[in-house]
Amino acid sequence: MTTAASEPDPAEKPRRARGEQTRQLILETALRLFRERGYTETTMRAIAKEAGVAVGNAYYYFDSKEHLIQGFYDRNQTAHRAAAEPVLTTEKELASRLRGVLHAGIDVNEPYHSFAATFFKSAAEPTSPLSPFSKESSPAREAAIAIFREVVDGSSAKLDPELRKELPELLWLGWMGVILFWVYDKSPGQRRTRRLIDGAVPLIDRMVSLSRLRVLRPALRQVLALIETVRKDD
Repeated sequence: MTTAASEPDPAEKPRRARGEQTRQLILETALRLFRERGYTETTMRAIAKEAGVAVGNAYYYFDSKEHLIQGFYDRNQTAHRAAAEPVLTTEKELASRLRGVLHAGIDVNEPYHSFAATFFKSAAEPTSPLSPFSKESSPAREAAIAIFREVVDGSSAKLDPELRKELPELLWLGWMGVILFWVYDKSPGQRRTRRLIDGAVPLIDRMVSLSRLRVLRPALRQVLALIETVRKDD
């Protein structure tokens, strides 16, 4: 027998939907102001005013500008995965999959290039919650690594089992390097970044292929052991 206390509140679902709409409105407004005014110059009060919500309401959904950026990170990873879907479902070669995913990431980030350098100054601080290596960024970081895990696991490449385990995170670290290059790339349409991707992917693919050679396995083991050592806490 179902009691009245266990019955769902009919108003709960619409209330949640309105809350999510408000949250997305605040996030979209913040990202637009970041592009127009810069990250540092944009305040939570300005975001709330532009979004047409009370300042307290903005803080209800996002404790600070840093939390807004975490929301951006999460949405950015979802958009990156969606943009990469065509290549992940059609390509089997590792190089083609990796190249497509990297270019898809640049496509997704392109609208935010104008304020990326200013924002990066805050994110580059080792103790900043905006750092891609911070605890606060771990959900977005894991989502990003998962995309590169799809690149590896869905490919036809024959990999050493230990390298297969570590490669997604190594590719993500490489992606962080590409993003840093992109942040400061002033070429039209960031063409230099695109050329970097097109030039680096065949090299990565070649190194992965060579790692299967028996003569290189001891060196591969040393590299993987070094990565594990660096990853451990003191």
